[in-house]
Amino acid sequence: MKKAKVILDKDFTISEVDKRIYGSFIEHLGRAIYTGIYEPGHPQADEQGFRKDVIDLVKALKTPIIRYPGGNFVSGYNWEDGVGPKEQRPKKLELAWRSIEPNEVGINEFVDWTKKVDSEVMMAVNLGTRGIDEARNLVEYCNFPGGTFYSDLRRRHGYPEPHKIKVWNLGNEMDGEWQIGHKLPHEYGRLAREVAKVMRQVDPNIELVVCGSSGPGMPTFPEWERIVLEHTYDVVDYVSLHYYANFPSGPEFVELPNNPDLASFMAKNLDMDRFIKTVVSTIDYVKAVKRAKKDVHISFDEWNVWYHSFEKDRKVEPWQIAPPLLEEDYNFADAVLVGCMIITLLRHADRVKIACLAQLVNVLAPIMTVKGGISYRQTIYYPFLHASNYGHGIVLNPKIDSPKYDSRLYTDVPVIETIATYNEEEDTINIFAVNRDAKEDLLVEYNLKGFEKFNVIENIVYENDDPFAGNTPENPDKVVPHLAYNAKVNNNILEVLLPKLSWNVIRLKKIN
Repeated sequence: MKKAKVILDKDFTISEVDKRIYGSFIEHLGRAIYTGIYEPGHPQADEQGFRKDVIDLVKALKTPIIRYPGGNFVSGYNWEDGVGPKEQRPKKLELAWRSIEPNEVGINEFVDWTKKVDSEVMMAVNLGTRGIDEARNLVEYCNFPGGTFYSDLRRRHGYPEPHKIKVWNLGNEMDGEWQIGHKLPHEYGRLAREVAKVMRQVDPNIELVVCGSSGPGMPTFPEWERIVLEHTYDVVDYVSLHYYANFPSGPEFVELPNNPDLASFMAKNLDMDRFIKTVVSTIDYVKAVKRAKKDVHISFDEWNVWYHSFEKDRKVEPWQIAPPLLEEDYNFADAVLVGCMIITLLRHADRVKIACLAQLVNVLAPIMTVKGGISYRQTIYYPFLHASNYGHGIVLNPKIDSPKYDSRLYTDVPVIETIATYNEEEDTINIFAVNRDAKEDLLVEYNLKGFEKFNVIENIVYENDDPFAGNTPENPDKVVPHLAYNAKVNNNILEVLLPKLSWNVIRLKKIN
């Protein structure tokens, strides 16, 4: 049996976790809103048309912030279309996803929904077809108390109190040719700076996120970040990152039947890790050039696994309301990789302060709905649930001695991926661990330095004999975690068995 050793030292820490690292994302895309969170005719619809079964599943995730309304959608969106009496709202051609947008849900309704799920809005402004004027008007509408045109308009729409939206995205993926209103880095940097200035004049308390690269494979990366930040460093708080992991495919990856390249897939979070490190270096370079004292942090506001829906999406007829777009049928292997990606985010908690699993319902989602029917959890729901519920406090910096492997895409991949958080207030340690090996169990020894009298209170194991099994409307609980008894502490040494290809949570608490 393979073995690994990990040292968790109370004095070796990374940072406190910002709870917003467990954020998510809802875009006017596919069925994310219509027949997703909102379905007025559904048996479980509330008085506003929001599905209560979906609300319950989202609340369980304890997601503190949800990005809205896009995504590519925002670059062609007029926010005024989604406010006021619903019967007066226009139906519009939505060019980003070639759909029809009915505008039944807009800013005010979405704010109401986030309150129902115990969350807050992270609002994006349109810097594709619009700019300075619309952005300042939107902040006034959302955040100014009253006595002005747009704040009083909100009040006439039935919202006397300001929404007090704290975090704002300055556009979306403006480096991408696919984006409506795509811009060159200096064009976007100049616009973002001027927009940021007027938004802060309306509300000095907001936090602003400037668009970084849409992924590490973009030809302008990381020069995009350098140029944009040279324009905006002093007026923004975060730079955004987006990354989607996909399964290795193509002729060079054809193997024996039923034996795909899992070894490479399970290491995809290493790309995410390098992406973060490069952006951090670029941020700090600009900080040095500008002789700045403030730090700009990272908002990793789109991340997930995405590759299943490509073929299906090509067959969807355009110009529908809520077509089934980007509906990933996630399997168990996807869930394990999502666990690895969560560990990567926590490993960089000193610089990654906000992150958004993209997305939340139906579109690239941990939660799926059947129109008029049930809602259910996809496989990726569970690692996110465990982390968002237990991954709080101080992130410990682990020293790891692990067996390694080479795949066709990566070399020296550690078999174990692991991180831990220490909650001093509750006297708990929560360890998250992945065994990447699809064939062998892994015995791990955690040396708990400075943590006396801690004992295991829960050991959650997520495993499945078929890495490509998933949950379906017909069998929504086919792939679920279970409690195990693989972990024990003796003389400050935690010994735990990680089953082959598994996500594991080991929770410890100090015994008084």
